[in-house]
Parts: sequence; C-alpha cells; structure tokens
Amino acid sequence: MEFYHLLNRGVDKRNIFLSKNDYWRFVHSLFVFNDVKNVDSNNSRYSYSQKLLDIGCPVIGGQCKEERELLVHIHFFCLMPNHYHLLVSPLVENGISLFMKKVNMGYAKYFNEKYDRSGALFQGRYRSQHIVKDAHFLWIPYYIHFNPLDMYMPEWRDRNVKNSKKALEYLESYKWSSHQDYLGKKNVPSVTQRDFFLESFGGEKGYTKSIKEQLKAFDTSCVAGLVLE
Repeated sequence: MEFYHLLNRGVDKRNIFLSKNDYWRFVHSLFVFNDVKNVDSNNSRYSYSQKLLDIGCPVIGGQCKEERELLVHIHFFCLMPNHYHLLVSPLVENGISLFMKKVNMGYAKYFNEKYDRSGALFQGRYRSQHIVKDAHFLWIPYYIHFNPLDMYMPEWRDRNVKNSKKALEYLESYKWSSHQDYLGKKNVPSVTQRDFFLESFGGEKGYTKSIKEQLKAFDTSCVAGLVLE
C-alpha cells in the first residue's frame, strides 16, 4: 500500500470555507466523489447532512448513493479555513488524480455559484507528496490532526503547549477532521477507511493514548517537505 499526503489552499491564501455548510459540502464531496463511476463534479446541488454521512448514504439526484467502487482509501483528513489535508492510498490507476479533479472542480463550482464569484478558487493544482520515509509515515497522521490547534494554540508547533487538557478538548470538539472517528467518537465514519492505521495504533484506545503523548513531543521538522509552510 502506498500513501500520499494531498493538500491545497485558497488562491492568495483566501478562505475557502466561509460557513458550516461549506465544510459539510466538502466533507460530502470526499464521500460522493470517491467513486470510479461517473458522478457529475459540476453538480453543486445535491442533498447532504451529517445523518446521511453517518449511514454512508448521501443523496444525489433524489437517490441514495450506497454502492461505490472507491478510487482511493482516505485514511485521514482535516479541513482548515483556507486549506485542506488528506492522507490517501490509490486503489486504481490514476485514482488520486481522478478523485481530486472531481473534488476540487465540484467544490469550486459550488463555492463560486454560492458566493457569486468567478475564477480560480484554489492555489493551482493540489500538492501530492509520496510518503516514503519512515519518519514521515509515523508523523504525518499526527500533523494532520493537530492542524486545528493553529487556531487555538499555535504554540503547539514549537512544542510549547502549556495546557494539554484544553488542547485535547479543542481537538475533540473539531468536527472538520477524522480525529473524532479515530477516537471512537462517531463523526463522519463513512468518509475514511481507518482499519490499517487503527491496527498500528493499537485500536481507538491506543490512538487516544498516542495523541496525548505526541502533543508535546511533536516535532514539525519530522514532516519537512510535506506541508504548506
């Protein structure tokens, strides 16, 4: 199995999520467009809700989208106001490029129509980093899930978190990532395929323990070359 860190941000570093519905729209895109079968990436008006994602069944064209042939396994994701992170494994030839084309095109069309704008939304083509170093493999999941702390305790990047309890509580409350599902706190479980990494963590309890341990120990130099900064 091969792993790729995918990321992109808004053009000129602009915010790409301006409301709760925008976040939900992108999360649903991660589910709906992860399909070998053609889904109209230009269709910005399908029904979506957390309840439908809970059962793995967003509605498209009035019909439940139940059966899919996946393009990629999405292991981790995190959405931030002006960018996103994904850790994926391709399942078919050109799976990543097909998936990202549908996700980015679909969301950009939705966003431009909703906010009456035109032109590029993202800062060029998404970045794709092949995970080949053991250190990157070990640390990139934590980096993705720690990203929301930039808005609450940015000092985490300098290993200077003074109140770990509050930091962990903030991460657990953040809905726009796969962190809650790895903790065993049901959020959007149908979006990610977690078995591989949960086995390496030692299950949900092992993941919870490792997050606590790595919060103060995390060294951003371990993911150098894989991030936007």
